[in-house]
Amino acid sequence: MEILIIEDELKTARALARLITAAEPDSRIVKTIQSVQSAVDFLQETQPDLIFMDVQLADGLCFEIFNRIRVNVPVIFCTAFDDYMMEAFKANGVDYVLKPFSAETIAAALSKVRNLKNFFQQTGNTLANFSQLIEKLQPRSYKKSFLVINGQKYHTINTDTIAYFFIRNESTKIVTMDGQQYQVPQSLEEVQRQLDGHDFFRLNRQYLIAFRAIKEVEHYFARKLCITLKVTTEEKLLVGKDKTTLFLSWLDDR
Repeated sequence: MEILIIEDELKTARALARLITAAEPDSRIVKTIQSVQSAVDFLQETQPDLIFMDVQLADGLCFEIFNRIRVNVPVIFCTAFDDYMMEAFKANGVDYVLKPFSAETIAAALSKVRNLKNFFQQTGNTLANFSQLIEKLQPRSYKKSFLVINGQKYHTINTDTIAYFFIRNESTKIVTMDGQQYQVPQSLEEVQRQLDGHDFFRLNRQYLIAFRAIKEVEHYFARKLCITLKVTTEEKLLVGKDKTTLFLSWLDDR
């Protein structure tokens, strides 16, 4: 297992390296890095199997690394402070070891990583590659705006101003909360993948609506639902009986 140490105190980094190799003899320390910038530069080129990372580095907090690049490997945080525990577990953290660390705490952290890997391998999970698991667990970033062209001018439409998307003549269109309409080059399926499912719901093949735009929901014939939006639509919006339970659950998930 290849391990990267990100720690700005060289004496601490050397002690940590000794504890790691003692607990995991087959491991190899690929590099010791002291700063956010150096970590970004290194991780852009290659990513190891595991990272031991201090929170406070020579040029700032380590979380800046995750803001600047995607890190697809598990991280064990080693720090003298417990203030950043929640942030650490949002940033690939699989363990949080407080300094001064010991052989026991480092061995336990490495054991936790091994157990997680073994679990996914033994269960035959398709995420047996642990780097893929971490990537899936990372908070997803959703599209905040769409670039559209109106006449000869480009406009940016913020996602939180959109009432719904719909298909007309094989083109995908945006309708904003103030009733403005624009065309986007993506298919409705591509648009849906870029949006937060908590905020948008695919009613049917033609319509993808925003929760904020819903005015009224009522029962309709044949166990369907009829949706009325705050913005005019070209046709009646219906949810088929096969989707009513899912749609009502989505409405209630607030």
